[in-house]
Amino acid sequence: MLSTILRRLATSLVACFVVLVAQPAIAVGQEETTEDAPAAAETNTDEPSRRVVVRFLTEGDFPPFNFYDEDGTLVGFNVDLARAICMELNTACDIKVRPWGELLLALRRGEADAVIAAHAVTPQSLAEVDFTDRYFQTPGRFAARRGGEAVEITPEALESKRIGVAKNTAHEAFLRTFFRSSAIQAFENADLARDALIQGQVDYIFDDGIGLVFWLHGTASKRCCELKGGAYLEPKYFGDGIAIAVPKTDSQIKTLINGALARLRSNGRLDELVERYFPVKVY
Repeated sequence: MLSTILRRLATSLVACFVVLVAQPAIAVGQEETTEDAPAAAETNTDEPSRRVVVRFLTEGDFPPFNFYDEDGTLVGFNVDLARAICMELNTACDIKVRPWGELLLALRRGEADAVIAAHAVTPQSLAEVDFTDRYFQTPGRFAARRGGEAVEITPEALESKRIGVAKNTAHEAFLRTFFRSSAIQAFENADLARDALIQGQVDYIFDDGIGLVFWLHGTASKRCCELKGGAYLEPKYFGDGIAIAVPKTDSQIKTLINGALARLRSNGRLDELVERYFPVKVY
């Protein structure tokens, strides 16, 4: 009987000792977890969370940026770039088409995470939305008929030369500011200015470099002409490049896309896409 009591007493003492030793260990562990949690959270504040899907909007009639091919499939530089961004972010990619005039409105309504449709970064557009880093430039370029005397493209060299341009555009404003001594002829649209160049009614045309490149290498130009001089990139007239529009209220998506764009530049993937859709350099 006595031995039984002693054994129970010994067992109780051991149990008490275990509890006394274990309790401080648990308390210390809890305190360390509580103190470390805010530090870990604070460390990760600059790291954007991963998105399950990135919802892009674009439009379908602006080749080579975004358009439908002969099979009715949405393709283009912007479309491939959106997919490349999603691959860099290891996320699903949802690309939907809206009319041009509805894109930024849909973005502000929260119907998309980003708009990739070759929007130029201008003061007017910045009043509505935010933009990522630029991924393309849209320069102004001169074109003239093939052959002839080589002329340096300067205001002095083009004095009195007939230059066609689309009316009420940034390109007309640029000419009237810097090429005032030229004989500037404004047409209702760029197509009429290009036709005037083919027919010899003007000596040069000044237009959007991207549109000119595709016109020059298409059938409409009849292979009449070629680019002359270099690219003009003045932001006041031609915008601050092309970027992806994002909501002003979502800084995280801007950080994510900018990071993906930076990686696409460094690994050469962005240059590959540019060369695929723009075989002739526009700037």
